[in-house]
Amino acid sequence: MRLFECGTLVPGCEWHTRAQDDAEVVRRAVEHMRGTHGEEMIRQGTVEKIKARIQHENGVEAAA
Repeated sequence: MRLFECGTLVPGCEWHTRAQDDAEVVRRAVEHMRGTHGEEMIRQGTVEKIKARIQHENGVEAAA
């Protein structure tokens, strides 16, 4: 299971998501950024930052 915690990107945000693969985690995170943080345009740099913060649920960092 893969995990993304929005607070690692947006300080103070407690939202998080889990999914079996990174693509689904990124999809959910982008949807969250649009709906909650008002980001109308998600830049590639933001997607890369999301990907860099995805971890295995047990806390082991994602492989590059």
